[in-house]
Parts: sequence; C-alpha cells; structure tokens
Amino acid sequence: MTKAKWYFDFISPFAYLQFAQFPNLPTKIEITPVPTVFGAILQHWGQLGPAEIPPKRRFVYRFFQWNADQLGIPFTMPPIHPFNPIPALRLCTAAGAGIEHTRAVFDLIYGKGIQPDNPEGIQLIGEALNISDPENAMQDPVVKDSLRANTARATSEGVFGVPSFVIDGEVFWGGDSTEMMLDFLKNPALFETPEMSRISNMEMGLTRKK
Repeated sequence: MTKAKWYFDFISPFAYLQFAQFPNLPTKIEITPVPTVFGAILQHWGQLGPAEIPPKRRFVYRFFQWNADQLGIPFTMPPIHPFNPIPALRLCTAAGAGIEHTRAVFDLIYGKGIQPDNPEGIQLIGEALNISDPENAMQDPVVKDSLRANTARATSEGVFGVPSFVIDGEVFWGGDSTEMMLDFLKNPALFETPEMSRISNMEMGLTRKK
C-alpha cells in the first residue's frame, strides 16, 4: 500500500475536481486528506492566487465548468468566490478530515453551490459533518492548531499550491499531474534519469525585480 498525503483547501475548485476522481485511482494508494490554508501557502511563497488576477479568474472559472462538464462531475460555483474557507476547513478538521468528511463538504460547496462562509452555509456544513455546535468546534484551539500545523507542514514539504499529492517526498501539484503521479508509482526512478536530474537542479537565470 502506497501512502499519499493530499493537501487541499475547499477554496479550490481544482481540488474538488481532482477529489471527485479519486474512485478512479488504484486501490493500492492510501490517501490521507490534509486540510490546509491556501492563502497562507501563497503568502509563504510570495504568490497571487488564480482569482486575484482578473483575466486568469475569468479563464479558470470557465475552465472549472468546462472540465466538470467534460468529466460528468456535478458542479455549481458558490454565489461568491473566493470565499473565506476557514470555517469549512476548521469544521472538516474537527470532524476528523477523513475522505467522507472531505466529500461531504466538497459536495455542499461545489455540488450544491452553497455559500460556505455565511451562517446558513456553516450550519449546513456542521449538519453534514454531524457537528451539533459548529461555532464551538470552529473556535476549538486544538482544531485551530491542527490547521496551522497542516499548513506549516505543507510548505515545509515544498507544497506551493493546492491540490497537491505528496508521495515519498515528491510533490504532484494540480489535477493535471495525476498521470505523472501514477507513472511515478509504477517507476520510482522516474526523476533519477540524467535529464530529470539536470533540470531539477538547473541554475537560476533571469529573475524579476520584486
């Protein structure tokens, strides 16, 4: 059995679309979902999110819908996006952040298109996770610390975006890296060829002024 950590944030429709395809992955992969704060990851690496660049925002929103339609995955964007993902992340963490907990939240946000950061949405997420007092669960110091630790662990492992699989120290970012990940599982020496080694350690050339 291959153990794989899957770093995600509910703010990412890319994460939802990849998660929806987990049943197609080989059963020999044991996936552990790890809720993380995408905004903190972006801040750590000094990046902007896709929705923070207006033309990119327009493109990716169209892509989400197109990709979901192509894959036959139910998809409805929430009324407002980006939204504050912290309530959903904390509630999922409080519930245990297993596959079923993650699915329940994703299905509400992108399957049904609820707004997850308003009182009604938070209540619906709490009900889906069998959390009777969502507000209390979200303010639990243990939950807050766990989410912070997950995010710190993500950046320490080289995660720079979501969704990302981490397997044997290798990061596979985005839904379009799934085939690359599967190839790596078949051939663990994938990145050890002379050319892979060369490009993995290339000298940095031109850099932009910050």
